[in-house]
Amino acid sequence: KGIRMELEVTGMNCGHCESAVRAAVERAAPGVAVQIDRPAGRVSVTVPAGVAADAGALAAAIRDAGFGASPVG
Repeated sequence: KGIRMELEVTGMNCGHCESAVRAAVERAAPGVAVQIDRPAGRVSVTVPAGVAADAGALAAAIRDAGFGASPVG
């Protein structure tokens, strides 16, 4: 359980890109669970209780890694 955030991500074209996005999210919010749907360009982040995370900050971390990112919803 936890809070689920959806992000739209552009520029993930390969497994290496996917790994870079995952690493960026995990660095920005250690302890979250990350699911990536590369063909759809979506990243789902589940934030457990007690972990601080903000969709805007996660999107910024992904952008800093060289991809386009914005919160969905």
